[in-house]
Amino acid sequence: MTTTADTAASRTLTISHVLDAPASLVFRAWTDPAQLPSFWGPHGMTTPFVEMDLRPGGAFRTLMRAPDGAEYPTSGVFLEIAENRRLVFTDAYEAGFVPAAKPFFTAVITFEDQGSGKTLLTAEARHWRDEDRDAHENMGFHDGWGQSLERLANHLATLQNTK
Repeated sequence: MTTTADTAASRTLTISHVLDAPASLVFRAWTDPAQLPSFWGPHGMTTPFVEMDLRPGGAFRTLMRAPDGAEYPTSGVFLEIAENRRLVFTDAYEAGFVPAAKPFFTAVITFEDQGSGKTLLTAEARHWRDEDRDAHENMGFHDGWGQSLERLANHLATLQNTK
């Protein structure tokens, strides 16, 4: 017998990365609209637009731009904010920021203190349907998010070196 938990786990994509920065700095980078463009998206992408209303029920919008000029607007709603520990938000890819009937996935981002100023960041993308999970994986979830986390590590190193 398949349980709801088993089914939900099979629709989740996960990636983790240990960052050489305290959780408070990593969390701030994720929640500061001025910092997000420094690392959000795969290598070569830019994020020229970020808007956040950082509170449960608050909305966010971002726009990633590929080197060829293709644009990828995303919007969502923050569901849970536990400072320096956890962010939960919906995420939808939408042309023109038109609200989606149902988000593409729900993101659960955790920030775990590893001691010695290091943080384990884990990003889960929880999808509603197997087809959505498969589409996200085929879009390059692990590669794209992995590159974004590499860019985040570089951004955090720059922040810490300028102090």
